[in-house]
Amino acid sequence: MYTEEEARKLGVVGWVKNTSQGTVTGQVQGPEDKVNAMKSWLTKVGSPSSRIDRTNFSNEKEISKLDFSGFSTRY
Repeated sequence: MYTEEEARKLGVVGWVKNTSQGTVTGQVQGPEDKVNAMKSWLTKVGSPSSRIDRTNFSNEKEISKLDFSGFSTRY
């Protein structure tokens, strides 16, 4: 919920999912500056109940069109 709200505020699309290992996985798409702002929020702030020990962003690449129309939490 908090992550979805922040993504909408920043204007990025994609998804996040909590894993059974206690980590979070997902995809974020949008203009580079907005994606970087979301990465910063995920690294430094996160949702109120989260504990952020470290972040690891991988598979970063430029895309020609967005694969998502909004931002969601998957279960």
